[in-house]
Amino acid sequence: MGLHPKPRDLNKVVTDDPIELSSKVIDECATVEPTNRVTNKLSELGDDIAIVESFSHMVAFRTEEGLVLFDASGKQSGVAVVDSLREWDTDRVHSLVYTHGHLDHVGGSGALIADAEIRNFENPTVFGHENVPKRLERYQRTDGWNTIINQRQFGGVSPRHGMGLTTRSASFVPEDMAWPDVVYQDEMKLSVGGLDIEFNHGKGETDDHTWAWVPKTKTLVTGDLVLWVFPNAGNPQKVQRYPLEWANALREMMTYEAELLVPAHGLPIKGTGRINRVLGDLAHVLETLVAETLELMNDGYQLNDIVHMVKVDQEMLGLPWLQPLYDEPEFVVRNIWRMYGGWWDADPASLKPSPRVDLAKELSVLAGGAKQLADRAKFLAEEGDLRLSCHLIEFAALAEPDNKEIHGIRAEIYRIRRSQESSLMSKGIFAAAMRESENITD
Repeated sequence: MGLHPKPRDLNKVVTDDPIELSSKVIDECATVEPTNRVTNKLSELGDDIAIVESFSHMVAFRTEEGLVLFDASGKQSGVAVVDSLREWDTDRVHSLVYTHGHLDHVGGSGALIADAEIRNFENPTVFGHENVPKRLERYQRTDGWNTIINQRQFGGVSPRHGMGLTTRSASFVPEDMAWPDVVYQDEMKLSVGGLDIEFNHGKGETDDHTWAWVPKTKTLVTGDLVLWVFPNAGNPQKVQRYPLEWANALREMMTYEAELLVPAHGLPIKGTGRINRVLGDLAHVLETLVAETLELMNDGYQLNDIVHMVKVDQEMLGLPWLQPLYDEPEFVVRNIWRMYGGWWDADPASLKPSPRVDLAKELSVLAGGAKQLADRAKFLAEEGDLRLSCHLIEFAALAEPDNKEIHGIRAEIYRIRRSQESSLMSKGIFAAAMRESENITD
């Protein structure tokens, strides 16, 4: 796995220069917060190259025919990002390239279209992989579902299951979003105003991902293939991720000997050595997770066994570009199983299970009542066994869904569990469960 210096905290490092900051983080293996900055401010990274750091960044290249942009940030940040871009350059936006179809990358495109109309410019030509429009069409078919999971993931808000209580003030896909005009399959070359750009398709967090190479400046534009957190290859509420294909794309990038890497989240990186170290570490953890999971699958282990057996070295997880602050390795293992093994977890009882409420009531009878289950769950939580505690409190709440005392215990258990998690995904889901019970006890 390789030896790395132990990360250190550099609390006094403050700089507006993203290159200076990333170089210090990588060279000194230092944890400096934040490495994912949402400032909506533009920084020049070199001659005619700039980045606007936002929830999802915009990357800009200046050419003789106008600007070439990668991503438009999200709906909420789109106007602020365009405003920062226009303080740097007021030329026409010739081309807009979507690194993939997540809405924090494409949702702000309406602000770019509005800006073009104000300035009497032609609209930019929008490029993306052929799966981008397919993704957006899927989002439209699952509008309510996507609203639910984003409320839960980012806000810790959970509608009552099966009650149809979602609140949607607008469509999940913004109505003013620009759809791709030109799509490609595997690779494509674009030349704008003397700047040549090579598009490459690489699966990773999504199946519609584009990463780009700009030979003139030896620059990689990586989108979400580099995130400055543990790779988002296991999100429990989203569709299939592709960890091995992700690693393959990172390995291919390493062969370019790039001098500048610009991601869609986190800090840009300067210098071939720094770039290849980060790319190599990301690829390594993904390759290792896939190899170890498949080895145990081939040996006949069930999913529940594998989830608890496959681990990433804690030293690696301490690296500033690999910390599990959004996704985490355990979830990636589940996605690997889903890709190679299907949806069944190999537990015979789960193939055609009873309704959960029936199981909960039966266990409640065996335990001497739902309150007994809840009390045991509370005891286990106090002892530190939160995983087992959550199983029991779920059974107790299902057996007596209107019991305010049980839901008070449930809310407290999930409050404790949330406080002990590092990843946003876990925190969001546990917070949603906590608030669900709080709504019943109010």
